[in-house]
Amino acid sequence: MIDGRKGLTVFNNLRKRWRAGVVAVAALGLGLGAVVHTQGASAASWPSATGTVKLTSSKTVSGTLDGGLKRYLGSGALGGDSQEEGQDPLFVLADGAVLKNVVIGSPAADGVHCKGSCTLQNVWWENVGEDAATFKGGSSAKYAVSGGGARSADDKVFQHNGGGTLTISGFQVSDFGKLYRSCGNCSTQYKRSVVVKNVTVAAPGKSLVGINSNFGDTATLSGITITGDSKKKISICDRFTGNKTGKEPTKTGSGPDGTHCKYTTANVTYK
Repeated sequence: MIDGRKGLTVFNNLRKRWRAGVVAVAALGLGLGAVVHTQGASAASWPSATGTVKLTSSKTVSGTLDGGLKRYLGSGALGGDSQEEGQDPLFVLADGAVLKNVVIGSPAADGVHCKGSCTLQNVWWENVGEDAATFKGGSSAKYAVSGGGARSADDKVFQHNGGGTLTISGFQVSDFGKLYRSCGNCSTQYKRSVVVKNVTVAAPGKSLVGINSNFGDTATLSGITITGDSKKKISICDRFTGNKTGKEPTKTGSGPDGTHCKYTTANVTYK
């Protein structure tokens, strides 16, 4: 017979783990290994980390870093887990760098910063910190997020502060604020483009894409699958009037317009 207080403690611990979308069957002694579920999603299971690496300062990557699905998390100066702006990232990617097969745990600080063109391949954020990744390259930069996933993002997953084009494909996201945001009030502004394709989205969430129509931003979406959102509360594409003054940008519209938000209802499937 289980003691009542002990049972309550176990329940509370499992509830906390569930918000992050993880159920650890192995911890119950079933000998099945870690079974991982994305909250509300029908996408593939999340990978089990093969080890843990603690970073006390940002790790610079040039060329390719294959993390072998180890879990990287912040410690010491990178031990924050808040939404405070200006935090240092766990990884700083040089122009042309590739980061792949990495699990980013918690605390995640400000995730990944791309200084120029970069590729994030099979990167998984278990609990997004300030942002999962921030893209800071110039007007001709090309960024790619291929595979992987993110969950528990209070605000943004991908923040686009520089110029160029970001392509997000084969990705899954759950329990989030915004999947992508073109910076609405950076002191230097660009015309930015984002392509979102073959992405699985699990509610709750606020919006997939936010762009600045006055700067000529474009968002092209296809193959979007949304689960757990029968009332269609998640906005697909929001348009804003951005600025360079730091003020909160003004939202001007939502939905497909053929110019800035490029998609049709056929590109979005609800399950």
